Amino acid sequence: MGHSSVAPSPGSPSRLRTVRLDGTPVYRYQQRPGLPPVSVVRFDAGAAHADLPPDHRHAHDFLVLVYVEEGAGSVAIGGAERPLRAGEVHAVSPGQVIGVADVAELGRSRAWSVAFTPDAVPALASVSPLTWTHHPLLALFASGAEPGRVAEPDRATWSALLADLAGELADPGRLGAREAIAATLTRLLVAAARLAPSAPGAPDPLVEQVFAEIEATFREPVSAADVARALGYTPGHLTTVLGGAPAAPSSNGSPNGA
Repeated sequence: MGHSSVAPSPGSPSRLRTVRLDGTPVYRYQQRPGLPPVSVVRFDAGAAHADLPPDHRHAHDFLVLVYVEEGAGSVAIGGAERPLRAGEVHAVSPGQVIGVADVAELGRSRAWSVAFTPDAVPALASVSPLTWTHHPLLALFASGAEPGRVAEPDRATWSALLADLAGELADPGRLGAREAIAATLTRLLVAAARLAPSAPGAPDPLVEQVFAEIEATFREPVSAADVARALGYTPGHLTTVLGGAPAAPSSNGSPNGA
């Protein structure tokens, strides 16, 4: 979505990971030495997409937060068309397919794009990846969540926060840069989560128990049978219950779904 990951170039935070059966390319986050897994781009969408063919489709295996300063045109995210309006915040989850139908129209918009993996955020890095999809900081990334809308008096603050984040990333060797990057990204996610129309629905109590048990033992080898035994259920019953739960990211530090 206007991110440099669409067409890898010098300084791009991603590279082609795979191509789905329908031809959709999927880009993975490319960790850069000495930097946390966060990248910020302030772009003129027309320039960012100038070399793309019409209806370019792609997906990421990381999270992308987009703040629109000046909107025009639209994009399709996960099959749903979204008009771009000034002050909107769009959250793109791992694996969601992004389509750009009219590059010329999109060229009139200006936006910031933040790409990151959850382990860049201290509050997320300190817990099991299984809890990421339920974490309140990622409320705007919840399945079915609508874009957030920043009130006009707060828009300058959003632009300033993003500029601060970009500035810290531009000089990662500066004293305290890593801490400043993590703190600023956390502030952005807090602000984005507060824009979510409603809090994510509470999961089934048994699902919460399963996640709590795995959370307590995720640094040790643990099987579905182990978790079921600890909770007093059969593996088959837990499999049925969890089959309806939201998919969780993998435990290798990068989100699943791409």
